[in-house]
Amino acid sequence: QVRLVESGGGLVQPGGSLRLSCAALGSAFGLGSMSWYRQAPGKQRDLVAAITRGGNTNYADSVKGRFTISRDNAKNTMNLQMNSLKPEDTAVYYCKGWDYTRNIDVWGQGTQVTVSS
Repeated sequence: QVRLVESGGGLVQPGGSLRLSCAALGSAFGLGSMSWYRQAPGKQRDLVAAITRGGNTNYADSVKGRFTISRDNAKNTMNLQMNSLKPEDTAVYYCKGWDYTRNIDVWGQGTQVTVSS
């Protein structure tokens, strides 16, 4: 069964950058659309950015121009480059991918991003 593993979170000062990565392990056929979500304490989990297998992207208004989503289908990986980070970007970031073989969405375990001085 495919499993998603995020990495790259941490503590960064406002205005700084972080790069999150998501690796799909155990996937023989790759994943369909993939996306990043985030959830701040006491808030719902919201979509940050999404990318289709063909490379079409969309972003939440709050991150447009600051975040860039990308993927490498050959390596079954997805990245989120986050620039000009703000304190309000602080959250647990989750990756999600569509598993063709089981026709379900698969979620990673999440990685903490904290933007603070």
